[in-house]
Amino acid sequence: MAKKATGKKKASNAKPTAAKAETETVHGVGQVGADIRVERRKIPNKIYEKELVRLQVELVKLQEWVKAKGLKVVVIFEGRDAAGKGGTIKRITQRLNPRVCRVVALGTPTEREKTQWYFQRYVPHLPAAGEIVLFDRSWYNRAGVERVMGFCTHDEYEEFMRSCPEFERMLVRSGIKLIKYWFSVSDEEQERRFQSRITDPTKRWKLSPMDLESRRRWVDYSKAKDAMFAHTDIKQAPWFVVEADVKKRARLNCIKHFLSQFPYEDLTPEPFELPPRTEGASYVRPPKEDQNEVPDYFADVGKKK
Repeated sequence: MAKKATGKKKASNAKPTAAKAETETVHGVGQVGADIRVERRKIPNKIYEKELVRLQVELVKLQEWVKAKGLKVVVIFEGRDAAGKGGTIKRITQRLNPRVCRVVALGTPTEREKTQWYFQRYVPHLPAAGEIVLFDRSWYNRAGVERVMGFCTHDEYEEFMRSCPEFERMLVRSGIKLIKYWFSVSDEEQERRFQSRITDPTKRWKLSPMDLESRRRWVDYSKAKDAMFAHTDIKQAPWFVVEADVKKRARLNCIKHFLSQFPYEDLTPEPFELPPRTEGASYVRPPKEDQNEVPDYFADVGKKK
C-alpha cells in the first residue's frame, strides 16, 4: 500500500558536490535539429589551480625524462575555433624549457610553399632527439579549413586523405611519438566565446574573417571532421577527443592524459648548494647615471596618500 505524502522533504545525507553543475539544452549538436542535454560541471578555481600546479610539476619531470632518453614527441592540437586549444598549450608550456618543448603555429602558406609537397612545410619543424613539439594546428588544415573553404582542389583533398595515414605511420616508424587531440565544443559555447572575444579588446585579435565564416559553416565543418576521423584515426596514431565546453576541465583532462602516454620517471636533479661568489675587490660598477635606466613608473604604488 502506498504511503501518504506528508508534503515534507526528507533530509538528505548526500554530501554536497565540490563543483557546481549546470545542465542545459544545446541545439544543433550532432544530428541537425536534435536537442542534447549537456552537463557542464565547473571546477572551483582553488581546486583547478592546485591541480594545474601539480600536473605542471609532472610535466617538468616528463620533460627531463624525454631529454634524458632522447625521445622525439609530436603533439597535434586540432578542433573547433575557440575550443580552447591555445589555452591548453599555454598551460603545458608555461613551466617548461622552450629549448626542449616548443610550439609550432604556422601561418598562411606562401606562394612558393603552395607548390611544395603538402607535408614539406611541416617536416622542418619535427623534433630531434630529446625534444617535444606542439603543433597549434597542423597538416590537418587540409582536411578542415582548406576543404570547407575551397582552398584546395578535390584531388588535393583526396590525395591528403590517402597519404596522411601513411605519412603518420612513417613518422611513428622513425621513432616519433605522435599524439593527436581534437578539442570538441558545442555550437552554443563557441557562440558565447565568440561574443566574449568581440567585447574584449585583448581577445578581439583572435577572431579572424575565417573564424566568422566557420561559424556560418558549422555543419560543413562537422562533416569534414567526421570524414577526417574516418580516414586518419589509425592504430599507430589515434585521435583523442577532449570535451572542451568547460575550459578548465579540458585543460586538466588533456594534460593528465598526455602524461599518461609515457612511462616517465622522476629525473629531477637533486637540490644543490650554490658555491660562494668570488669577491672581486678590483671591480667597480659603472655609475648608474651612465646607463639608460627604465623609469620606475610604479614607484608610488602602495604608498598611503
